[in-house]
Amino acid sequence: MSQTDGLEDAAILMMSLGEAEASEVFKHLSPKEVQKLGEAIAKTKTVTRERVIEVVDKFTGIAAAQSLLVSNSGDYVRSVLKRALGDDKAALLIDRILQGGDVSGIESLKWMEPSSVAELLRNEHPQIVAAILVHLDFDQATDILKFFTERQRNEVMLRVATMEGIQPTALKDLNEVLFKVLAGGDKMRKSSLGGIKAAAEMINLMGTAIEGTVIESIRNHDPDLAQKIMDKMFVFDDVIKLDDKAIQTVLKEVSSDVLIVALKGAQPELKEKFLSNMSSRAAESLREDLESRGPMRLSEVEAQQKEILKTVRRLADEGVIVIGGGGDDAMV
Repeated sequence: MSQTDGLEDAAILMMSLGEAEASEVFKHLSPKEVQKLGEAIAKTKTVTRERVIEVVDKFTGIAAAQSLLVSNSGDYVRSVLKRALGDDKAALLIDRILQGGDVSGIESLKWMEPSSVAELLRNEHPQIVAAILVHLDFDQATDILKFFTERQRNEVMLRVATMEGIQPTALKDLNEVLFKVLAGGDKMRKSSLGGIKAAAEMINLMGTAIEGTVIESIRNHDPDLAQKIMDKMFVFDDVIKLDDKAIQTVLKEVSSDVLIVALKGAQPELKEKFLSNMSSRAAESLREDLESRGPMRLSEVEAQQKEILKTVRRLADEGVIVIGGGGDDAMV
């Protein structure tokens, strides 16, 4: 079952529950999940009785099959996450899942518009801003940074890149600003947040103009650090480094409308990389669409290229494809 089908099933199920029950379910979803599910519900105009019965039966079957499979779920989570992600990557997730730390301030930011968050943080010290942004999704953090001045943005990104971790005792200022963000005992373990990878992920999602000024600012401060960040970055032109199987996998996840706009500003070699991994009929249709499209704004092209990059990174994180990088750690 595709992600789209699953989202449609979820929308139908929520509509069948009624307003009161559905609202209780929404309370347990993340902002992104609420947005996606809300959009799916809004798009669902008419549903046959048979389709509703099918979805409810499917949910009932899944729910009935649930059972307690392990005696100590905490130990099981630790073991599985460490085996899947390694100790460093698993540490933050384990803390969040098992320690139940109070992150109400950070969570509240996830529901706010980037411009509003930027306004809230505008007068805070760059180190404080960096400590907050590394707790947000990279795309939201990037959107927030776009509302900062060039100087503020560069200072924050420098601190994100050099951040090795966060001690809750060092974040007392955040408690005053963001509803006691990361409040907890002094014994709470340092979370592995920030660093070169986090900086690269955020910069990846910025437009080329902003990206260039950020990298240049960091290079002026520390050339080696700037190079390490660039080595970790994966930009749209790097998609050409994917093997044919990976390209074919990406094509299954990307809509033709997104691909047409993204390739409008791509190098000829990259266009051919995609076209050569499509059926002759699909490739011919794409060529015609590319030729018939008039001039497009660079911002529109970059926006669709970012969507494809998000798909590539997600597939890489899931282990479905492998992308090449720079430096010593060349595989993700």
